[in-house]
Amino acid sequence: MKTPAIQNDFSYYRRIASRQRLDASNEMVISTELANRMSLFYAHATPMLKVLSEATSKFVQDNSDNVDNTTETLGTMAKVCLRMLENPKLLAQIEREETHLLLLRVMVGLVILYDHVHPVGAFARGAHVDVKGCVRLLQAQPAVKAEPLLNALRYTTKHLNEDNTPKNIRNLLAA
Repeated sequence: MKTPAIQNDFSYYRRIASRQRLDASNEMVISTELANRMSLFYAHATPMLKVLSEATSKFVQDNSDNVDNTTETLGTMAKVCLRMLENPKLLAQIEREETHLLLLRVMVGLVILYDHVHPVGAFARGAHVDVKGCVRLLQAQPAVKAEPLLNALRYTTKHLNEDNTPKNIRNLLAA
C-alpha cells in the first residue's frame, strides 16, 4: 500500500522486456510467464497479506473442525501485540524503532487475518480481537506510522462494512 507505483513500474518493465525479445534473442532474466504471475501478484494493494489470507482461509476450510482454534490463536496473538504496545514497562524494553513498527504491523495483520478467517469477522461483537483498542493505539501513533496501517484495516478487511459492525468502530476507522 505504501508503494502503489510498483504495479506501473513492473508493467513498464514488461513492455521493455517484450520489445527486447522482439529486437534480439537476448536471454531474459525473468521469463514471460513469471513476469505475468508477478504482475498479478502486485495488482493487489497488499499482495503478501492477500496471499496469507488465502492460505489461512484454505487451511481453515481444509480443517473445518479447527476454526475456533485458529481464530482464537490469531485473536490471542493480536491481543499480545496490543498489550505489549500499550504497557509502558513492556514498551520501554523495546529498544529499536523497527521492532515497535514490526509489532504494529503484526497486530494489524493478525486483525485482518482474523477478519478473513472468522465467519462473522473481527468487527462483530464477541470477537476475540480488541479492534477498538488496536485502532485507538494506531491513532495515538504519529501519522506516518499509523496511516498505512489504518488504511490496511479500512481497505483490506472483509467485514468492516457489514451491518453487524458496530457504528463506533466504523466511525473510528472513518477516513
